[in-house]
Amino acid sequence: MEIAFTKLHGNGNDFILIDERDREVIPEDMKGAFAALYCDRRFGIGADGVIFLQASDTADIKMRLFQPDESEAAMCGNGIRCLAKYAYDAGYVKESCSVETGAGVIPVTMGYADDEFSATITMPTPEFDRSAIPATGNGEYKEEILGFTVYAANAGVPHAVTFVEDIDTVDIGAAGPAIRNHITFVEGANANFVEQEDGDILTIRTFERGVEDETTSCGTGATASAAVARRLGKVGDEVRVETEGGPLTIRFGDSVTLEGPAYTVFTGVIPL
Repeated sequence: MEIAFTKLHGNGNDFILIDERDREVIPEDMKGAFAALYCDRRFGIGADGVIFLQASDTADIKMRLFQPDESEAAMCGNGIRCLAKYAYDAGYVKESCSVETGAGVIPVTMGYADDEFSATITMPTPEFDRSAIPATGNGEYKEEILGFTVYAANAGVPHAVTFVEDIDTVDIGAAGPAIRNHITFVEGANANFVEQEDGDILTIRTFERGVEDETTSCGTGATASAAVARRLGKVGDEVRVETEGGPLTIRFGDSVTLEGPAYTVFTGVIPL
């Protein structure tokens, strides 16, 4: 017996995908341990998480994401694009589909242009009201942590957003875990450090909860950071977010959308 898998990435944020559309491949009580084992970059396949594609009663397909610390995340912006690419290539969905996640049903449109796959995700509406963080006089939800002014936002999962003058001078390895685990975030939070380059262009680095390390890109982090920046009057309705793995585009209108690429890296099997 063997387990088939596909390795994909969205801007370098990489995932192992297990197709469970027709049958359960990894038992429910083993999914977290499976992610911990095979996300290891030295002794496993290596990834920021394991995506399980499943059938859904409320949407076209269902996504579940387990992280290297064995926790299950509600959703992931880069992960949904990877899921969408796999499902599109497999013929499960067409140019538009809906994805059931722990953060609700997410609409996705997708396709190829010049052999490059891109998907646009309608994200959960960012929320700024975090009960653990008191509102200031102007209605912003923020806290001073380690000398950083940290804004709270939820774009499907909780995020901490900090604006800095020079992102390259920030010690992500020290500041990231401290903010991610700060007492004001009851469930923990992804820690985003954001520099405004020019106008509606932001550069971002993210220390991710569950991965417990910096990742090359975070789709929900890009969305949360752009939403906070817009709320503060720093940017307009279309924001280009530069991540280490490449750019993402966030648009604000009747809904909030995230646009970016996804790539298949390789396929393989795990012998049992």
